[in-house]
Amino acid sequence: MTGDKRRGRSRRLKAAAAVVGCILVLAAAGAGWAYWHLNQNIRSVDIDSALGDDRPARAPVTVPTTAPSASPSASASPQPTGVLNILVLGSDSRSGSENAALGGGDSTGARSDTAMVVHLDADRTKATVVSIPRDTLVTRPSCPTPSGGTTPTTYHAMFNSAYAIGGPVCAVKTVEQLTGVRMDHYIEIDFAGFAGLVDALGGVTVTTTQDIDDDSSHLHLDAGTHRLDGTQALAFARTRHGIGDGSDLGRIKLQQQLVEALLKEAGKTDLLTDPAGLYKMVDAVTGSLTTDTGLDSLGELRGLGQSLGAVPATGLTTVTMPVVAAPSDPNRVVPLEPAASDLWESLR
Repeated sequence: MTGDKRRGRSRRLKAAAAVVGCILVLAAAGAGWAYWHLNQNIRSVDIDSALGDDRPARAPVTVPTTAPSASPSASASPQPTGVLNILVLGSDSRSGSENAALGGGDSTGARSDTAMVVHLDADRTKATVVSIPRDTLVTRPSCPTPSGGTTPTTYHAMFNSAYAIGGPVCAVKTVEQLTGVRMDHYIEIDFAGFAGLVDALGGVTVTTTQDIDDDSSHLHLDAGTHRLDGTQALAFARTRHGIGDGSDLGRIKLQQQLVEALLKEAGKTDLLTDPAGLYKMVDAVTGSLTTDTGLDSLGELRGLGQSLGAVPATGLTTVTMPVVAAPSDPNRVVPLEPAASDLWESLR
């Protein structure tokens, strides 16, 4: 990789970390109402309390001390070190008029259209993003419900049914049972948030090598390069029919392409010197964000963003959990062993 390309990718990753982590000029300046508004945007779920101690062991985490500094912002939030695993879900929730207008389905349910485990190495020199196909058949564990009951253990269940039946808590518990990896944090963004992020960036550019005609996602593109707005980008992320073999694996490849397009677009935008543009972007994201209680403030998200920003451009790897067609149903997949277990073992 040439020096120019390396520096360009580094700029894109740092810009993306600024967006994801809410590294806000507004927050740093204590911009009163704006900070309060963005903070109130974030919804949270107390996953640790709901799941208790029946979980994989948490990796050791240490918080380094910092020397006194003349700059309060420099010493206020020493960054934790140690392995960090974050479950990131893209939800097709139809709650609210914006989400209802962006997808099919009904307003009483939601599924996890996209699921990724983001792993940060202890020394922050590497990050691995593992996509989990939503068509994976899993054992869905018994999960607590908000009413105080529990859902039954279900075998050969679709992976994304965990979120549909038990929300974030059941999604986390199912991922932990599937992987044997403790999820330290949870982040969920819905339809409106994703589309709003793309629109705040002014769109994204993607190139397709074949025509896409998917009536389910309402996306129709000729082969070639296209500039997509938020609604079109969301359709691109959800497309699976009419491309490749029509499976979820083809959609994951499109999603990975879209992530790279978002990084490129963020890298071309000078977010940190454009407070108005940055506010618009973060408002769009936080208004559609659900996290665990350990990430439910701008300060905590900012800390995560700084931790992500420490990963060098050459240290990012994107993979898909190894899978094979399910013996019981060729339209579903199951983890390919021992490759899948070896992958999860490397993230512990």
